[in-house]
Amino acid sequence: MLMDTNTKPRCAVLGYGSWATAIVKTLTVNHHHVDWLVLNDEIRESLKMRSRNPKYLPWCYIDQEFMTPSNDINAVVRDADIVILAMPSAFFKKFLEPLTESLADKIVVSAVKGIIPGDYLTIVEHMNRYYDIPMENLAVVTGPSHAEEVGQCQLSYLTVASESKETAERVREVLANDFFRCSVSNDVLGVEAAAIMKNIYALAVGMAVGLRYGDNFLAVLIANCAAEMQRFLDEAVPTEGRDINAAAYMGDLLVTCYSPLSRNRRLGTLLGKGCSVKSALNEMTMVAEGYYAAECIRRSSMRRNIEMPIADMVWEVLYNNASARDAMLSLTKILK
Repeated sequence: MLMDTNTKPRCAVLGYGSWATAIVKTLTVNHHHVDWLVLNDEIRESLKMRSRNPKYLPWCYIDQEFMTPSNDINAVVRDADIVILAMPSAFFKKFLEPLTESLADKIVVSAVKGIIPGDYLTIVEHMNRYYDIPMENLAVVTGPSHAEEVGQCQLSYLTVASESKETAERVREVLANDFFRCSVSNDVLGVEAAAIMKNIYALAVGMAVGLRYGDNFLAVLIANCAAEMQRFLDEAVPTEGRDINAAAYMGDLLVTCYSPLSRNRRLGTLLGKGCSVKSALNEMTMVAEGYYAAECIRRSSMRRNIEMPIADMVWEVLYNNASARDAMLSLTKILK
């Protein structure tokens, strides 16, 4: 295997937003040393001096004894056994561009929950194809997990998925504690796709909220989102034994669609209230992954001839200048 299972693995986290900060908090609570790639000078200095990220989860204290922030990606990953990718997908290539150290002998974990714009590849697919990392060394961590709650050590249930059970278990052992509960799965591409798609559906729900549709309609809309997601997964990444009601699929969908903490729901709400796509994106303080996911899933579903009216509606609003009001009204006529 990649590491001595009798030693405490050293971890690297790439990214310094809310989710990366929450993951580092979890790892340090577990007394794992984290080499942390932080490209922003202000954030990096604040972490060194005050043990806090001033821009993302600024109330979250992170023990300096267990973390070393750096702006050198090669120094960060060099001694790591487990590398966790936690940057927005839009900046994924920029983060990895200076990388010269090999990742082939490490466990690489995607916590991105997004698609790489332009490539239309998931993070796992990209790392396997362009960085020669075998699938058994790749994992995904996903599930209903707002960074704000994880950073406060509130109870959350995550899933670690990998084609290798041993890899999934090693990652679970590093992350799991009393507030960060982890299960394992071998449906790595399925849970990764679900994590991408739920952001599109949160956009749809946000639009309905902005348009002042009521709870009755929202329940029907989300039920149809779940059915549509299952239809896509069954066609695009089929596997035996997948339970769509598990936390990694349904749980993540529900929390992202219903919670006011959801940035994708917030973007959709702005669109529903009449903001243009450009102005709504400019108003967002954090990246809404659903914007990029909508284009990818649209291409994938059309290539496979999968019927996806909700995801198509979101794409029409984001990329084809459709009115959110008119698009939602048309959707109401075909939902069941």
